[in-house]
Amino acid sequence: MATLTHDPAAAARTAGRANPAVTVGRRLLAFARRRRTPLTIVGSILVAALLASLLAGRRDEFTAALSSASAWMLAVTAALQVVALLARSEAWHITIDAAGGAVGRRVLYRASSMQVLGGVLNGHLGVAARIAALRRSSPDVCPQVPTLVAAEFPILAVEAALAALASFTLVVPLGLPWWSPLVAVAIIASLSAGLRRLALGRGRRLWQGLAVLRSLGGGSRVVGFVLIAVSAQILRNWLLLHAVGVDASLLDATAVLIAVVTLGQLPVGPSVGAAAAVLILGSEGVAAAAAAGVLLTVTGTLGGLCFAAWAGGDQLWSAASRARLNRVALRRSRHGEAGAGP
Repeated sequence: MATLTHDPAAAARTAGRANPAVTVGRRLLAFARRRRTPLTIVGSILVAALLASLLAGRRDEFTAALSSASAWMLAVTAALQVVALLARSEAWHITIDAAGGAVGRRVLYRASSMQVLGGVLNGHLGVAARIAALRRSSPDVCPQVPTLVAAEFPILAVEAALAALASFTLVVPLGLPWWSPLVAVAIIASLSAGLRRLALGRGRRLWQGLAVLRSLGGGSRVVGFVLIAVSAQILRNWLLLHAVGVDASLLDATAVLIAVVTLGQLPVGPSVGAAAAVLILGSEGVAAAAAAGVLLTVTGTLGGLCFAAWAGGDQLWSAASRARLNRVALRRSRHGEAGAGP
C-alpha cells in the first residue's frame, strides 16, 4: 500500500492553482514588482496632471502661496526632516542591535541615508537601498537580509499604531464613518500582538529581527525614537501649512502626515506631498494646500540630501583616516625593520 505524505508547499501551490483569485493576486504582485519604476513614473504623471487640473485658473494663488514661505522657514523644516531621519535611524540601530548585529552607529547611519535616494521614487525602493547598503558595507557584522527586513517591522508597527490612534483626524476631511478609527486600532493591536508572539519564537532567522520586542526596555526605546521622528514630521507639516496661509491645527498636520505615508505606498512618486495636502485640506483652498504639499516634498528632499551629504562626507573622512593609519603603521614597520637590521 502506498504511503500518503503531506507536503504543505505542494498543497499551497495546488490551492493557488485551484483558486483563480489567488492566482490573479500573485500575478498582479509579480507584475508590480517587475514594473515598479514604470508604474511609479506613470502614477506620478497622472497625479501631477490631476493636480494641474485642480489648479487651473489658480496659478497666481499657487505662486503667491509658494513665495510666502520665507527662507528661514524652509531651513527650519528641512532641519526637522533631518531630525526625523536621525531618530528613525537610531530606532533601526536599536532593532538591529537586538537582532544580533554589531554594526557601528556611524556605519548604520550612512547606510540609512541611502533610503533618501531610493525613497524619492518609492518608499519600498528606499528600504531596499538602505538594506543593500548596510549589507555591502558591513557583511561580517550585519545580520542576513531576512533579519534586516524583519527588523523594520517593530518600527513600522509603532508608526502604524500611532497612525491608528490619530486616524480620527481623517474622519471629517475624508467623510469616513465615526467608527473607522476604532476598527483601525483593533486591527493594528491584533497585528502588534501577533508580532510580539512571533518575536518570542527563536526558530527562524526572519523572526530574529523582531528580537527587540522581547524586552520592555528595547521596545520602549524604539517607541521613543519613533515618537521623536513622528513629532518632527507633524511640526514640519504644521509650520509649512501656516507659512503658505492655511489655518491648520496640529491635528490637521497629523492628518496630512497620515495621508502622505498612506499615499506613499502607492506609485505616485514625488507628487505625494501635494496630493496628500489637497486631499486633507483642499476645502481650505486648493492652491495653498497644494503649495504646502510641494514645499513638504522640497524641504523633505532637501533635508534628506543634507543627511546623505553628511553620510558621503563621513565615508570619505573614514576612508582617509584608515589610509592615514595604514601609512603610519607602514612607516613604523619599516623603521622597525631598519632598526633590526645588521
